[in-house]
Amino acid sequence: MDKIIISPSKYVQGENVLGSIASYVKALGANPLAIADEFVTGLVGDTVKESFSKEDMPLAMDVFNGECSRVEIDRLTDICATQKNDVIIGIGGGKTLDTAKSVAFYTKIPVVVVPTIASTDAPTSALAVIYTPEGEFAEYLLFPKNPDMVVMDTKVIAGAPVRLLVAGMGDALSTYFEARANMTSGKATMAGGAPTRSAQALAKLCYETLLEDGLKAKVAVENGVSTTAVENIIEANTYLSGIGFESSGLAAAHAIHNGLTKLEECHHLYHGEKVAFGTLVQLVLENAPMEEINTVINFCREVGLPTNLFEMGVKEINKDKLFEVAEGATAEGETIHNMPFPVTADSVFAAVLTAHQLGQK
Repeated sequence: MDKIIISPSKYVQGENVLGSIASYVKALGANPLAIADEFVTGLVGDTVKESFSKEDMPLAMDVFNGECSRVEIDRLTDICATQKNDVIIGIGGGKTLDTAKSVAFYTKIPVVVVPTIASTDAPTSALAVIYTPEGEFAEYLLFPKNPDMVVMDTKVIAGAPVRLLVAGMGDALSTYFEARANMTSGKATMAGGAPTRSAQALAKLCYETLLEDGLKAKVAVENGVSTTAVENIIEANTYLSGIGFESSGLAAAHAIHNGLTKLEECHHLYHGEKVAFGTLVQLVLENAPMEEINTVINFCREVGLPTNLFEMGVKEINKDKLFEVAEGATAEGETIHNMPFPVTADSVFAAVLTAHQLGQK
């Protein structure tokens, strides 16, 4: 199997970088379309417009309707064709960014992804999640390449609710452990080949950065400021975790997350909050050293990620429901089968209960 690593063509991160976004975009096109929802337009719209004005570049802006659906993608694709836009900029959360990626794919123009939060590692990926107009999951859309550019304004991201940054740490927490399992098993990654040593190194650096700077970053954002630790965690949540998961592989933690979606009590949780508990379950599943399990539990407690089912909203332990979670996590095609040993619903059920107990101690 060939070794493959994939990534965005350019990654730009800095405080107030949105003020100079036009100077980066002009290398990709001369007639951009920017999309953002009403809230984000109010938050950064003037800054973005001013940047393009300084560069004497035109800028068309359109309000994203809130759902990454075929209807919205088609609407924006038609606008791009009519206006002859040659680059699209998505500014905001995951659904806005996925819509911009999709429009770029269908119109064959470059895409610039501008997250305003750092709650997942999706911005750098060659993937979009498509929903129905009513908000139900419809399909995954896989692209032949990653975004042309990712721009992270750390001042904007530091101003978002702290829970979002912490959820991003939960998503990033799994990266190293899933990469390690995937490397051992030798299964193919989302990049379409075997993991490279460089992707593995980024996954490990992601974990080390979380342990070193996670709590410091949380405290800074709680106080409305951006520090070096915040900069490091934004990079870990987005770039290190993004390259790490896509080019090193997913394993049990994300499959456990998917299983947990069967628990109604967990529906209020962010993706990364469920992935954090999934990481703990994966470590139990592979019988990791207790020292490593305790390190993960202590990190989660420090930054405010759940370490047991009660903290995730479960009122009482219903073993039948938990077995449904285990069955969902081990469904055919799930990434849990990238683990370096056979995994069954019974073994996942046992690991979930054990992780829950360990996370309460």
